[in-house]
Amino acid sequence: MALSPTDRKLFLGARVKRLRRELGVTQTRMAEDLGVSPSYLNLIERNQRPVTAQVLLRLAEAYDLDLKTLASDPESASATGLSEVFSDQMFRDLAVARHEIAEVADSAPGVSEAIVRLYRAYLDQRRMADLGGVGRPEDGTLVQPVVTPSDWVRDYIQAQKNHFADLEDAAASLAGELAADAEDFPGAARARLAQKFGIQVRVVPVEVLPESVRRFDHHRKRLFLSEVLTGAGRSFSLAYQLALLEHRDLLEALADRAGPPDRPTRNLLKVSLTNYLAAAILMPYGAFYEAAERTAYDIELVRARFGVSFEQACHRLTTLARPGQRGVPFFMVRVDSAGNISKRFAGSAFPFSRFGGACPRWNIHSSFRTPGRIIPQIIETPDGQRYFTIARTVARVARPFASDESDLAIGMGCELKYAERLVYSRGLDLRDPVATGIGPACRICERPACPQRAAEPISRTLTVDDFTKSITPYPFAST
Repeated sequence: MALSPTDRKLFLGARVKRLRRELGVTQTRMAEDLGVSPSYLNLIERNQRPVTAQVLLRLAEAYDLDLKTLASDPESASATGLSEVFSDQMFRDLAVARHEIAEVADSAPGVSEAIVRLYRAYLDQRRMADLGGVGRPEDGTLVQPVVTPSDWVRDYIQAQKNHFADLEDAAASLAGELAADAEDFPGAARARLAQKFGIQVRVVPVEVLPESVRRFDHHRKRLFLSEVLTGAGRSFSLAYQLALLEHRDLLEALADRAGPPDRPTRNLLKVSLTNYLAAAILMPYGAFYEAAERTAYDIELVRARFGVSFEQACHRLTTLARPGQRGVPFFMVRVDSAGNISKRFAGSAFPFSRFGGACPRWNIHSSFRTPGRIIPQIIETPDGQRYFTIARTVARVARPFASDESDLAIGMGCELKYAERLVYSRGLDLRDPVATGIGPACRICERPACPQRAAEPISRTLTVDDFTKSITPYPFAST
C-alpha cells in the first residue's frame, strides 16, 4: 500500500545543511529559529532524523523559504552534468546508476561541480589534441586547459537559479523614481542621464559605429547608439547605462563576491549582472510577474506592454524565482541556423547537454523555416521527462539589405506539469500528449532508432552488419 505524503519520512539533511551554509548561520542559530535543539538539528543534517512537517513550516516562516527549493531535484544542473560525465566511455565499466548520481549531486554539490569542471577540462584538452593544438605529454608540450570565462559565468548564474534579489530591489527602486511607462521610458532615461550625470545621448549612423551598437565616451560624456538598434534595443541600451552608473558599487560588490578566477571572467560577469539589472529596470519584477500571469505568459502581449523585444521578455521570464511570487520555471536557449548555442539560461531543469548543442529533433531548428512564428512542441527526454516548449526566430537589429546578419532562434520550455498555465498549450491534450522523443548531444544520447542521429553514443557498441539497414545510420546495442 502506497504511503500518503503525510506518512512519508523526508530525509533532507544535505539540503538543510546547504541552506544553513548559504544563509551563513550556525547550527545553534538555526536550531533556535526552528525551535529545536542543536543536537536534533545535527541529526537532521546527518539524515539520522527525518524532517517533520512542523520543521518544514518553521523553515519556511523563519527564512521566507519556498519549500520547493528543498524538494529533491534529480534533474538539477549538478545531476545533469554528472550524468553526462559518467556516460563517457571511460566510465562504462562502472555502470554508475542514476540514483547514485542524484545522491552525490544532492549531498555534495561542490564535489559534483568539481568533477564536471575536470571533465570539461579533459574535453577541451582532447579537442585541442584532435586539432593539433596540444602536444603529447612525453613531448613536454602539454597545454594546461582552463575554464573559459563564458563557461564560468554561465555556471555561476545557473547556480544562482538565474535570480539576484539584490539587483531586483535596486531595479525596483530606480524604476519607481523614473515612474515611466514603456512609451515614456526613453525620454525619462535620457533626462536622468543628462540631469544627474551630464550625459547626452546621440543616435548615430551605422558608419560611425560599424562594429558595435553602443559606445560610451567617458571623456566627452556622450552615449552613442547605432541607428540599427530597434526601439527595444535603444531602451535597453539606455537602461544598461543607467544601471551601470546608478549602481556601480553594487555591481562591483556582486562581481567580487562571486570570486571569478581572473579579470576577463570578472568583466564578463559584471556585464552579465548589468544586463540583468537593465532588464529588471525595464521590466520590474512585480509588474512583470503580474502581467505574465494575467496573460497566461503570452510573450507577445507582455513584451508589447513593457516595450521590450521578444528575446528580452523570454530572458526575463527565466528570472522569476522570487519566493512567494514564482513564475513558471522556464529554460531558454538561443541558437543560430547551424545549431550553435550562444545563450542558455534556466530557472529549473534543463533537458539538454551541458557540453553539446540541442537535439535536432527539437523544433527550434525548424523554426528558421517559419520566421517570426511561435511553434509549440511537447518533447520527451530518454528518462521519460516531458517538457512543453515554444520556438521562434528573432532579429536583434535592423539589417541593411547587403548585411550578412542572420536570424537567431529562441527556444523556451518548462516541465509539462506547468503547461496548462501557458496560452500556447490551449487546444492541446496535455493528459495524453503526442511527445517528440529527443536527447542530449548524440555522443551521449542513448535513444534508439533515431533517424537524425549524427554519431553513435560513446557508451554503446555500434552494431552494423551486411544484412540489415537501420533507419538510423548508427545502430547500436541496447546494453
